[in-house]
Amino acid sequence: MQDTLNLSFSDNEKDNKVSLDDLISKMGFVKLNSQVETKDRYIRYRSINRPALQMTGFFDYFDSKRVQIIGNAEHIYLQTLPREERIKIYEKLFTYNIPCLVFARGLMPDDDLLEEATKNSIPVLSSKKPTAEVITEIMNWVASMVAPVQSIHGVLVDVYGEGILIIGESGIGKSETALELVRRGHRLVADDLVEIKKINDEMVMGSAPAITRHFIELRGIGIIDVKSLYGVESVKESQAIDMVIRIEEWQKEKEYDRIGISEEYDYIMGVKVTSHSIPVSPGRNLAIIVEAAAVNNRQKKMGYKAADEFYRRVQENIDAKKTKENDINE
Repeated sequence: MQDTLNLSFSDNEKDNKVSLDDLISKMGFVKLNSQVETKDRYIRYRSINRPALQMTGFFDYFDSKRVQIIGNAEHIYLQTLPREERIKIYEKLFTYNIPCLVFARGLMPDDDLLEEATKNSIPVLSSKKPTAEVITEIMNWVASMVAPVQSIHGVLVDVYGEGILIIGESGIGKSETALELVRRGHRLVADDLVEIKKINDEMVMGSAPAITRHFIELRGIGIIDVKSLYGVESVKESQAIDMVIRIEEWQKEKEYDRIGISEEYDYIMGVKVTSHSIPVSPGRNLAIIVEAAAVNNRQKKMGYKAADEFYRRVQENIDAKKTKENDINE
């Protein structure tokens, strides 16, 4: 097992947040009290809250820092309450500086709610989508935006749907390998610097900084625009990292894995990722090797391991020879 990758934190790790305006635009929400400003409001938590208990007047342990969602159940319950009681709940709810209140399923708040929300400068939003869909979309998008971020020097490519992070010493041939893969129909995600986000305990996503997106640097030639040269299908904005390939110079005295029985891993932000060390020597086509590694990794995910099959055949051959020898001796 190899060492953990040495990644350095990027600046936006310090205060990850997403603006409410971006959330409204991304989700297509309609702002019901347009007079309330949203440009200086931010969301820092991926989780949402459905204030069902709060609608009953119970505000202990109320997580007011999350986006608040009103679905059919909460909406119908509110309609069963006398107007005076509803107003008291609204007054209490909006004393908390919640990021926003979202009505799903095309539901509409009553005038009292809008009045209290506007009085306390709380944005009230509406979506025609089902409650579960609204919750899922908000959580997934906010999670990707506020996830911890690290940066590493390397190349990230999408090869047959597998995210391959290629790392190695400067000048070893990472960018040239990426360019050859693009020419073979695969997609570039990032060259030189890869920004990595930890989405959850099992997934890290990689993307390129805005300034280098779609560009590759080739020593002796300079900067080339992959998107312009090879078309929009040759690039991708982001990709989950499924494998790390470490390119290194061939060392004659070093033993390299030739069968693949043992698994090697790297840890990226605590997430275990399959890893391979590929030695560079004259005549080796790294792009083809990366393609083979990607397909082999997909086979492993589907339960087939070529190394195990090879070992089984060798073992069967040995057992057959032993049986034959025993028969001859008898």
